[in-house]
Amino acid sequence: MSEDLQTEADRRLEAALAASGARDPREFYRERLRELKQGDRGAYEQAVEYYRDTLVPAVARGADPLPAWTEYGRKLAELGVPGRTVMVDRAGISAPYESPAAVDRLILHLPDGSRGRAVVVGIPAELSRAQRATYDLLVGGKLTLKE
Repeated sequence: MSEDLQTEADRRLEAALAASGARDPREFYRERLRELKQGDRGAYEQAVEYYRDTLVPAVARGADPLPAWTEYGRKLAELGVPGRTVMVDRAGISAPYESPAAVDRLILHLPDGSRGRAVVVGIPAELSRAQRATYDLLVGGKLTLKE
């Protein structure tokens, strides 16, 4: 991957984030990468390869950055544990993930069976009360509502 592709992909993502008001997903994707690196070196290598060979070139060459990054997040989650991806609207109603998702959706990867907590794929800039409760329960494991 050339530095020019990386620079252009970064520029396009920053512009899309500014235009949409969406939250930058790279923070929690970096955390997910660290977890993969520590727990499953093969999955980590697949994630790095996807980033380098698929995500960055696609975004640099004109793919819509936000859905492309969401797909990367789904890939990271799936590499960690098989499951399904859902999106939760502001009212707390979930539906199967569809791309492109609105920026106000909470997007979670739900592991199959009882294989752990939900993994954040996408999170709105501001969670509604229902989304916060969903997040707290499925990601954080909290059983009480924050006021």
